[in-house]
Amino acid sequence: MDRDAPPIETVTETAIYATDLDAAEAFYADVLGLPLLGRDAARHVFFRVGAASVLLVFNPTTTRTGGALPPHGTTGPGHFALGIRADALEAWRAHLVARGVAVEQEVAWPRGGRSLYFRDPAGNAVELATPGVWGTPAGW
Repeated sequence: MDRDAPPIETVTETAIYATDLDAAEAFYADVLGLPLLGRDAARHVFFRVGAASVLLVFNPTTTRTGGALPPHGTTGPGHFALGIRADALEAWRAHLVARGVAVEQEVAWPRGGRSLYFRDPAGNAVELATPGVWGTPAGW
């Protein structure tokens, strides 16, 4: 691999798609507690995740036409993971169940991390992962 370019530092945005942005906003703000950063009723809803990341929820129907950004979109469920502290896993499981969110699967990973998987209203697979899943220098 050509190493003339400086290294990429991090993933700053993660994009998923949902046609019902009201349901997405209610889920990510009210159930997961993510702070709302921006909203365009026909196009997107954005959330802050931790200190350095943003979750972008786009309506694929409107983003496929382009505009300020190149056209993009997808069909079918996506997947992404949100990091949580290891000692928060049980509390998150209880919180999700109390909010009527079905935990589809739990995985104990070989490096020691654990993950809970569930669906958002659009069918995207959301993962809550504890440190150790990937063994990265940051702990994840």
